[in-house]
Amino acid sequence: MRNIFLKALGGIALVICLSAMFTPAWGSGDGGGRLEGTWDVQVTIRNCQTGAEIRTFASLTTFIFGGTILDSTSGTPQALRTPGQGVWSHVTGDTYRFSFKSFSFDAVGNFTGWTKITHEAALDSNGKQYSSAGTAEVYAPNGTLLFTGCSTTTATRFE
Repeated sequence: MRNIFLKALGGIALVICLSAMFTPAWGSGDGGGRLEGTWDVQVTIRNCQTGAEIRTFASLTTFIFGGTILDSTSGTPQALRTPGQGVWSHVTGDTYRFSFKSFSFDAVGNFTGWTKITHEAALDSNGKQYSSAGTAEVYAPNGTLLFTGCSTTTATRFE
């Protein structure tokens, strides 16, 4: 019985060691895990050519350990858009990249396409705020790119 227990314990230790070796360093000291958590975000839609502000609205974004992201927005009624789901990654230092996709519907519930948001974010030194800039690609249901828009964000950690 003692040998079975020791073999099982050795197997568990091996799994823990291998897991540590192959798990991304999201929480490492190089800033990789500092984006994790939920953020109050102000999104500003901008004219891509001039940078002029078109409109601003609030969103709530959650960066999850392991590199996934969830986004809910007040910019479009929830009946017309699914929450965004996607991925994020640590680039270097306090720089991160994220991308997410949401599906769109018209007022009677017909699928009208999807939007893919891609941004690069800069986290402040204390990890309490970030700003980002990037694009929104809007697609028709058949996958045809309809247009590309631009946006910036400012965010504070939701606490």
